[in-house]
Amino acid sequence: MNFTAAANELGMTQAAVSYQVKLLEEKLGIALFRRDGRGVQLTPAGERIQPQLERAFDALDGAFARLRAESESTMTVSTTQTFANTWLAWKLGGFQMENPGMAVRLIAIDTITDFAKDEVDVAIRAGRGPWPGLARHLLFQVYFTPMCSPEFLARHGGQIAPEDILKLPMISPNDVWWPHWLREAGVEMDESEIRPGVRLDVQAHEGHAAMAGQGVAMLTPFLWRNDIARGRLVYLSDRLSTRGYGYWLVYPEERRSVPKIKRFREWLLQAIGSEHSDGPRTIAPD
Repeated sequence: MNFTAAANELGMTQAAVSYQVKLLEEKLGIALFRRDGRGVQLTPAGERIQPQLERAFDALDGAFARLRAESESTMTVSTTQTFANTWLAWKLGGFQMENPGMAVRLIAIDTITDFAKDEVDVAIRAGRGPWPGLARHLLFQVYFTPMCSPEFLARHGGQIAPEDILKLPMISPNDVWWPHWLREAGVEMDESEIRPGVRLDVQAHEGHAAMAGQGVAMLTPFLWRNDIARGRLVYLSDRLSTRGYGYWLVYPEERRSVPKIKRFREWLLQAIGSEHSDGPRTIAPD
């Protein structure tokens, strides 16, 4: 009931959609929409024809979806820069080796995939969900805790209490995760204060800045488990916090049974499951 929304979905202007509807009504000799100051409403004739048209368009969409699915030569995966750089880029070759006849394409971008427009088979996104029309599989819950390099920790006495963090260089100090974790640790932080410190928009960059000794970063342990194991990052606390986010594998519901998507889903869930670790021992309540 909104020509502007329809125009956005179709990649047209609102005026073009309105004009096409006008031509259709003139050709039929029947008004399909009733226009008023608030927008448009279906006429009785429009209401009668709507179910059949919806089924027809769904059938067309399904036919083209099946046609796209028949192309098994390329698997295109979209995910965030952080997940690509800290985990997926290191592991994706394993999927390709299990499927030697398939080319695997990774798109690392933080904008949300539009499956109707983007040439993407599956996406891995961080959020709470649900996403209408998309099948989703939880890969892991997002927990976070402060970390730094061993050298940075040593320079500050080998131990940093939560109340001392605000006195130290903080990486992305205005990130919303900071006051959340500190509050649960019993430390109040003025969220309106503009604090000094390097500001990075991507956790992948924040983790590398922490490893370089530039300060304390709020990081997700699972994404940095290899760097923690190799001694490049250390925890400042056993406390883990969460804001209810998770990493999810998503794709259009109607493509659930596409063979290459099934193979990728099974591989990814097994790979994540075999490596998942909660890191520190204490998880703060939601």
